[in-house]
Amino acid sequence: MKYKIGVYGSGKDESTDVVEAARAIGKAIAQNNCITITGSCPGIPHEALVSAKEHNGFTVGVSPAASIQEHKEKFGFPVEKFDLLLFTGFGKKGRNVVSVLTCDAAIFISGGSGTLNEFTIAYDEGKVCGILLNTGGMTSIVEELEKNIIGGRKNSGTIIYDSDPEKLIKRVIQKLEVM
Repeated sequence: MKYKIGVYGSGKDESTDVVEAARAIGKAIAQNNCITITGSCPGIPHEALVSAKEHNGFTVGVSPAASIQEHKEKFGFPVEKFDLLLFTGFGKKGRNVVSVLTCDAAIFISGGSGTLNEFTIAYDEGKVCGILLNTGGMTSIVEELEKNIIGGRKNSGTIIYDSDPEKLIKRVIQKLEVM
């Protein structure tokens, strides 16, 4: 069985460095024979998904829309590079729950409040959470959150921090293998 690794981050344009980091995450997921899952949005998650597809990975998008038409027209989300596009009809926050629960682990790159929402779901559901350091956004506050709010809770997720995309994916997979 292949591990399913979600990639979460800003749905908007980011700096070239952050885009390259996302693409390296997608490549590493594919090269480690794992499935890439995103919330089917544009931006950082889609960059990772496109890169995974370019490296022969299997890709899944979990859409907030109820149909392909709504996915494209209401949300303005991409449809290319997905091997499987699932339509929840639950809107963005509902889609976040479905997307995160579908994953074995979740990687976080940059991001804002939506990404923070995905992180708190993943952590509360006991997922392995990989934080790609030095990408800004909500990833720059997770250590503080862990220290002051979520640290030490029983039955919660595991947080792994790394600034190297390939090392982060390897460490996340190693943690999944011992769970």
